[in-house]
Amino acid sequence: MSVLDKQDTEPQDPVPRTAHQAPDGPAAGTGDESSPRRRRSGRSRLPLLLNAVSIALGIGLWWVLAASGFKLPTPPEVVARAGTLLGDGTLEGDVVASLTRVLIGFALGTAVAVPVGFLMGWYTVLRGLIEPWIQFFRTIPPLAIIPLAVVVMGIDETPKIFVIFLAAFLACVISTFQGVVNVDRTMINAARVLGAGDLVIFARVVVPASTPFILVGMRVGLGSAWATLVAAELIAAQQGLGYRMQNAQLYYDLPTIFVGLISIGILGLLMDRVLLLAEHKLTGWQERR
Repeated sequence: MSVLDKQDTEPQDPVPRTAHQAPDGPAAGTGDESSPRRRRSGRSRLPLLLNAVSIALGIGLWWVLAASGFKLPTPPEVVARAGTLLGDGTLEGDVVASLTRVLIGFALGTAVAVPVGFLMGWYTVLRGLIEPWIQFFRTIPPLAIIPLAVVVMGIDETPKIFVIFLAAFLACVISTFQGVVNVDRTMINAARVLGAGDLVIFARVVVPASTPFILVGMRVGLGSAWATLVAAELIAAQQGLGYRMQNAQLYYDLPTIFVGLISIGILGLLMDRVLLLAEHKLTGWQERR
């Protein structure tokens, strides 16, 4: 007996159901169907709530320490100094100068690190040639390169950007390299069995599988770039958050130092969140907790 024959022999329901009512459950559009959405919405709001609580607790602890006699400016003093620096355009100019240096150095470092990391991971010969130099320079802090950079490149923007570039490059290249060498060999062998060549395997298997490692390396490299910024602006800078903080140190101007620290932290956090959003968009296939 076919499925259609079975349907003809089944007894008919004496009470007709409405178009909006399920056979054995509540009507469509009730709260039961929307509860998963509410749960997801609640889970998405929880991290934001915890972040807000953490920031409030941090500011409260800072205020308590300042009121307890520690040599720290209070939050109102820092806010007042930030307003003064914004009013005369000083803070805006410093932010633009520092952000420009970090963005250029980070972008160049990442643009060079990703292909170098792929080449190291894909070709054994290039790995043997390049990896010793990468490991050698990783043991040298980028700040130690500053005297050499000044002598070779002068005191304009070039050495500042170069030091930031080096910090971002060394962090990102190792992560990219690890991403390539950690690609599951089973996927590569399966692609070869299906007739894929090296170029197709590289583009369709290696690059997607390495993307999470690359983005993690970019986030680490971004942190290294901002960490190197203050020292890079020692090189005859006339503007910049690092320059402003070091200049304030000479006059024991703690509020200005705090304005610089908070500005760097906020800018770095915003840029990191952009990379984190890109990571979620590009690696949506990954299982996450």
